[in-house]
Amino acid sequence: MSNCYGDWLKEQRLAAGMTQQELADAAVMTRSHIAHIEAGRRIPSKEDARRLDRALGTGNVLSSSLPGDDSAVANYFEAARLLEQQATMIREFAYSFIPGILQTESYARAVLSAAFPPVSEAECDRLVVTRLERAKVLDNPVSPVVWALLDEGVLHRTVGSPDVMSEQLKHLVHLAERGRTRIHVMPYSVGAYQLVQSMLTLMWFEDQPPVAYTEGLHMGKLHDSPAMVTRLQGIYDLAMSDALPLRQSLTLLRATAKDYESHD
Repeated sequence: MSNCYGDWLKEQRLAAGMTQQELADAAVMTRSHIAHIEAGRRIPSKEDARRLDRALGTGNVLSSSLPGDDSAVANYFEAARLLEQQATMIREFAYSFIPGILQTESYARAVLSAAFPPVSEAECDRLVVTRLERAKVLDNPVSPVVWALLDEGVLHRTVGSPDVMSEQLKHLVHLAERGRTRIHVMPYSVGAYQLVQSMLTLMWFEDQPPVAYTEGLHMGKLHDSPAMVTRLQGIYDLAMSDALPLRQSLTLLRATAKDYESHD
């Protein structure tokens, strides 16, 4: 992201005669978080920005001018995308499509090509590249640890073609076999459950409180209220208790991939 925001924050901190630690204490944050923001490596949450405004006496400047960039993502997802790249743990729930960071190129292209209004081939290419760039977070040998809870319908909804689906499901199995990603399937037999109302991403970090992101049709919301994040974590944990164990989930993924291959 542009460092104008971080530079301005640093100027205001120095003008107030505060060290990074003093500002962190006043804003109820960590010193490393302040350092990351000032260096342009991190964007604060809206709540963090509000606390910085209060600590520095800058009105609502920091909270009303949170930076974005020109990445090919929906505006409502931008803050969540930046946090996704910094998380030490990510837990996903999906009821319609495979989560973005777990998608293959062919699957991502098929999903993005189904957009309305339709996008040009060039725009679709740009969107696919951005989505694959997001997935590179999984190339880090240490973090994040990823758990993905998938409604069984995600496996059986043919996106693109049977070949695309077979490749995608095998990719999920491969990720799980590497050990840092866990895939669990919520079977049809469970019936109704609360999570099915929305896509959900939970994120934890080394030096800041956890956040949650929910998304529906053309809308998304980043939640940083501790009470709301805790509530969503509880809903996720409850759903996970009804999901298939890892081994059974991978067996189902392999069998479903094989079924798609038989459609050729």
